Amino acid sequence: MTRIDKETSGAKGAVTVRGLVKHYGETRALDGVDLDVREGTVMGVLGPNGAGKTTLVRCLSTLIVPDAGQAIVAGYDVVRQPRQLRRVIGLTGQYASVDEKLPGWENLYMIGRLLDLPRKEARARADELLERFSLTEAAKRPTSTYSGGMRRRLDLAASMIGRPTVLYLDEPTTGLDPRTRNEVWDEVKRMVGDGVTVLLTTQYMEEAEQLASELTVVDRGKVIAGGAIEELKAKVGGRTLRVRPADPVRLRPLARELDELGITGLATTTVDAERGDVLVPILSDEQLTAVIGAVTARGITISSISTELPSLDEVFLSLTGHRASTPQDATPAETREEVAV
Repeated sequence: MTRIDKETSGAKGAVTVRGLVKHYGETRALDGVDLDVREGTVMGVLGPNGAGKTTLVRCLSTLIVPDAGQAIVAGYDVVRQPRQLRRVIGLTGQYASVDEKLPGWENLYMIGRLLDLPRKEARARADELLERFSLTEAAKRPTSTYSGGMRRRLDLAASMIGRPTVLYLDEPTTGLDPRTRNEVWDEVKRMVGDGVTVLLTTQYMEEAEQLASELTVVDRGKVIAGGAIEELKAKVGGRTLRVRPADPVRLRPLARELDELGITGLATTTVDAERGDVLVPILSDEQLTAVIGAVTARGITISSISTELPSLDEVFLSLTGHRASTPQDATPAETREEVAV
């Protein structure tokens, strides 16, 4: 197995993975994955269905054993020290993990006892988390009567019973409505504010941008890109120049004139009529200078001009060859496929 030494692990690394491999028959679900997650941050693992995201989480949470490579989480080797590791991690998967026949309070109390908390501490912890996740009024109701958002909050509360230092969130908002999704995001942000390190797997661009400080993009079991979101956008190359003429009447004529410039590499100019901008795709600083020069030469008064990097969805498309999912795209069949891999 690949070894992680002091130089590669990093003093502030909550999760360090080197060369992780996992096979399912002929399928290579993980193909030499490297990953570094800094303490107190959210690492977003972004990828399509079947990319290996859930397999990675299952390896790092000791649910399955990798075939090769090494992973150190919170100072523990996931293969050699699984019992110690389980005491400092939490996991919320794609589906509710609580017992629907039990009330919310009993679910949390039972998990606390399974984690060897003394009875008094398990009771206090259940009360504390129900209050924190706004579930106190429903504490004695069977979980089967909870709404989807309440169940997801109870799942998050369950994952926090043992006060984990590292929390795995495996597509935690799949199938949730926008309001509930925002509630989950708020809770995740609060956890990180308390010092918890989060490894978040997701297919959703908006979720990644809302929560993650850094991203790792996986596809077919391999890491194909990684870094801060803005860094990934810059790697794709290409920016959009937004030019807003002071006179709205000049909007479409300006777009036509810029299209006729014939600047090498300049893609089709478009118009954002709602904002009153001409959008000019550019690939280099030389093109940027040429466009600005052309506008100035024509005596067009500009009220604003700015550049913007590609969207995260455009980055994903460039890296993987296909778009990531939106919350509406996720289906039970797709989710089952990811679990299988």
